[in-house]
Amino acid sequence: MMKGLKKWRLFSLLAVLTVFLAGCGQEELSTLLPAGQVGRDQFNLLLLSSGIMLLVIIVVVAIFLVALVRFRRSKLGEDHIPEQVEGSHKLELVWTIIPILLILLLAVPTVYYTYKLGDVSAMGAVDEDGNAENLVVDVTAKLYWWEFEYPDLGIVTAQELVVPMDEKVYFNLIAADVKHSFWIPAVGGKLDTNVENVNKFYLVFEKDSKDLKDGVFYGKCAELCGPSHALMDFKVKTMPRAEFDRWVTAMQASADNQVVANPEGQALFQQSCIGCHAVSGVGESGAQGPNLATFGDRNRVAGFMDHTKEDLIEWIKYPQEYKPGNKMPDFDGKLSDKELDAIAEYLMGLSVE
Repeated sequence: MMKGLKKWRLFSLLAVLTVFLAGCGQEELSTLLPAGQVGRDQFNLLLLSSGIMLLVIIVVVAIFLVALVRFRRSKLGEDHIPEQVEGSHKLELVWTIIPILLILLLAVPTVYYTYKLGDVSAMGAVDEDGNAENLVVDVTAKLYWWEFEYPDLGIVTAQELVVPMDEKVYFNLIAADVKHSFWIPAVGGKLDTNVENVNKFYLVFEKDSKDLKDGVFYGKCAELCGPSHALMDFKVKTMPRAEFDRWVTAMQASADNQVVANPEGQALFQQSCIGCHAVSGVGESGAQGPNLATFGDRNRVAGFMDHTKEDLIEWIKYPQEYKPGNKMPDFDGKLSDKELDAIAEYLMGLSVE
């Protein structure tokens, strides 16, 4: 009976592990399917360190099994004493030199890639006309959302990072409140966002996100930051440079050429929400709430809810229920169902794509 229970326990454990490992194959989220040069370099380091650890495990287990079989009591008897090797200089050299070599084998590429991936010397490079040669994005982490400013382009957005493919994109990372951590698992990272100092690094995006299941890569906050830490997601859209330039032009024009799906909703939004939320892609970072200029183009409400008008209305009414600790007040009872519907329709129509 006990043997049967042990077998079922083992089977249950393997089944649970299978469920967890099934999540390792999602291109938009998996570090095991790198979609950029930085992610690939980090993945190669992961393979190297895992290979070294596996080698050590195999050698130790092999020595253990040899000793177990060769010197078992039933074969040699109760009184057999194996050859004593205490003080052997050869063995001492072996178990000293081999670990040193393994550490060097891991340390040399680790140090090399640490300095390579930390090289941001080209971040401020300009051409003969004084224009920036590389794209720079200022990332500000807030409770519990992300703001992305493109200082050389004069635009700002939130919750959805848009970048060109096949070139280095440089990031300035800072936090507005508590420590967070910026991480795009499939592309590379992660790096902390601190309140008092700016961290800098770069990423390279090599895969077009439109080919992915949800049309985006998923970004995460990888530092426990409060009750809604697990819901602090952001999305990343990657596209060819020509398409990215068109997006930038549309964002720069959003201040004057905005299409309004519901004028009544726009008026209500300006009365109730404009103090915290901008609806133009032109501007600077520092807003109290996320910039909503591209809200209609996103695939999630508040970073994790379905992008539907019904879910948007629920979010506006009960933001503290869905994402505890965020700074948006509840609007339940402050706006009628008709007013909420009008505001939601207006927001769903905010698009630059």
